[in-house]
Amino acid sequence: MDTLATIKGESKWVNELRAYLPKVARCQAPVLITGETGTGKERIAQAIHDLSPRQSQEFVTVNCAALPEGLVESELFGHERGAFTGAVGCYEGRAAQAHRGTLFLDEIGELSLLGQAKILRFLETGQVDRIGATREILVDVRIVAATNQLLEDLVASNRFRADLYYRLNVARIEVEPLRMRPDDIRVLAESFIAELNARDGRRVSGPDRQLARLFETYDWPGNVRELRNVIEAVFIDPPVGEVRVADLPPVFRALVSGHRRVISTEKDDLIEALNRTQWNKAEAARLLNMSRMSVYRKIEKYRIARSPLTPGER
Repeated sequence: MDTLATIKGESKWVNELRAYLPKVARCQAPVLITGETGTGKERIAQAIHDLSPRQSQEFVTVNCAALPEGLVESELFGHERGAFTGAVGCYEGRAAQAHRGTLFLDEIGELSLLGQAKILRFLETGQVDRIGATREILVDVRIVAATNQLLEDLVASNRFRADLYYRLNVARIEVEPLRMRPDDIRVLAESFIAELNARDGRRVSGPDRQLARLFETYDWPGNVRELRNVIEAVFIDPPVGEVRVADLPPVFRALVSGHRRVISTEKDDLIEALNRTQWNKAEAARLLNMSRMSVYRKIEKYRIARSPLTPGER
């Protein structure tokens, strides 16, 4: 399978990501993937592994948010039989399972300070100190970490170790939310439809033009995961042919309809502010009480074109 082909989309960001991933995969530096929940961070981590010289070895995932503080050390680095109450057997730990492969630390921003200290020491030494063992074990793994939080803010509030942050923040991939790349939405929807057609033996196509346009203007707070869930819900009672607005699950259809009214107002307000300021985006941002970057993004999102009669923009 062509690993890069699994990264779906036509946006500038997706094309840049496809060009960057092989370069990251070839090196051994830690990777930090940041982005909102549901944007596909684990898929990117898997692609890095699959493109790397470690591809024939294990890709081991650790959900840091699900690790109780008292079990962090045991789960990551293992324990010997009898090392503590309940340790009825020897457990090698996730790091050792990933030997010569990739250890993916998902939601690392949720890891306790104790767990962070253990990860930092492992990064510095490459050695696993298994609970109850008499000697350390050398383990060779590539670390890829992901978070939906701003680690910089966590560092500033002393909830994340600065030294671990600098260790992880070597190769950085910032995943854009789906609302910022509308060119990818139809491609992703069609990909999910094709996948579910193959799974269920259906003949669904689409979405039709109206639904595609509506998908492009929706904010997708759940990102790619939300889009896939919506498409899968359509397959409970699937149409033959294109997916239309009427085929959406009722709850999502109502949500989108309400969002469409908000979009209409927001777009009109933005156009009015741009026209009043002769397309001076900094002035328009002040009028709308938002950042200049937000104005740029919303112009792109709503595909607002400047009239040829409008004086030069700034």
